[in-house]
Amino acid sequence: MRYFIELAYRGTAYNGWQIQTSAPSVQQTLQEALSKVLRQTIEVVGAGRTDTGVHAAYYVAHFDCSEQIEDAEKFIYHLNSVLPFDIAVSCVRKVRDDAHARFDATEREYTYLITTRKDPFTLGNAWYYRYSTPLSIEAMNKAAESLLRHEDFTTFAKLNSNNSTNICHVTYAHWKESADGFKFVIRSNRFLRNMIRALVGTMVDVGRGKLTPEQFEELILARDLSRASGSAPAEGLFLSNVKYPEDIFI
Repeated sequence: MRYFIELAYRGTAYNGWQIQTSAPSVQQTLQEALSKVLRQTIEVVGAGRTDTGVHAAYYVAHFDCSEQIEDAEKFIYHLNSVLPFDIAVSCVRKVRDDAHARFDATEREYTYLITTRKDPFTLGNAWYYRYSTPLSIEAMNKAAESLLRHEDFTTFAKLNSNNSTNICHVTYAHWKESADGFKFVIRSNRFLRNMIRALVGTMVDVGRGKLTPEQFEELILARDLSRASGSAPAEGLFLSNVKYPEDIFI
């Protein structure tokens, strides 16, 4: 029987989602906890790979087990008791046997947080923008609008990532300003490795006046890895939603 499991995690202590040979990962930690609670060897498949230090406010993975989970609430309680405090499971749902957490996802949403105020309570969960130059949200949103007009994001791909394609269909990209900083939300059918951090880092350069929105769009069209700005820090990035077709759930 196959189940989807919904969870959140703080990525600070992990070398990303995917299992590493010599470093802690969220996937390995979750597999070990599930195996202990279900008393059988469990392997999990995630909705996608988050990089070292990146968080997930909402993440989905699937796993198979030989027996039906009769009491989901009790199961979640025991699983959270085994998991470390920086990983929290919120839901387990039975799905079709061929349902896949990665390949059946129709849309993924990421959120990036920037704080302009030094705050110990946002440490590790947002990029502290400490420059004196204020950011222009109008310029950053004008740059973000160009993401909806293009599909090839080679400029913002990580070098040697071996992507089968650099085509992504971005459906939403928008910055919002608050008293303490900025929030960027982007949705697409897929993302390239390091793509969002590279986009944010370059759009912040637009906000600082180092690039114009028109030059940002020229970078997209250039399809040149060497022309993007430096990547924004990992700690500000969260996977915030994953969507699936309803017919995979039982």
